[in-house]
Amino acid sequence: MTKVKICGIQKLEDAKAAIEAGADALGFVFAKSSRQVTVEQARLITEKLPKSILTIGVFVNSSKQELEETAKIAGLDFVQLHGEESAEFCESLKVPYIKAFRVKEEADLLKVENYKGKYFLLDSGIGKYHGGNGTSFEWKLTKSIQNKRQSLILAGGLNEENVEEAIDISSPYMVDVSSGVETNGEKDPNKIKRFISKVKAVKKENVEKEEII
Repeated sequence: MTKVKICGIQKLEDAKAAIEAGADALGFVFAKSSRQVTVEQARLITEKLPKSILTIGVFVNSSKQELEETAKIAGLDFVQLHGEESAEFCESLKVPYIKAFRVKEEADLLKVENYKGKYFLLDSGIGKYHGGNGTSFEWKLTKSIQNKRQSLILAGGLNEENVEEAIDISSPYMVDVSSGVETNGEKDPNKIKRFISKVKAVKKENVEKEEII
């Protein structure tokens, strides 16, 4: 079943709302952002979460020391890297990593082959920010990496209106949403619930089709 990550968590009540709605992973932004949290803020939330929930920290060009220390203190399962981190740098880390790639054209997907992390994330290459800009890319480009679908986390401009189409086209392991489940810059429990319901419904429809065949 397609997994769901709710990113940009800043409050315990938002984390609980996401989990109650069926989220599988929560993201905490440590890079400069309107959703940025401190290590202590994240720790106070993660220590109250079920062990089954993946906790992922978002970073941009942080040092190896910062990544490893933050992961340990904040209780992170993965660090998600949105900067210019090399494959060699990522492999040197003592914490599991998710490398994020900004996609504008198919050539951008060639970089994926250089990294050996368990998961990788594709985000929009539009705009000057390293992710979190609320825009999507051409999902059909993911067809060039069909053999890596079980490792793909799809991000960028997802919301309850387009996530079903995105999953149908890309068949990702997980979808990642932040601004798409917010109202006036705050996480909206109702939008989170509707978004996750849409994701799970896509999988249910696919299973029913397979059973008929």
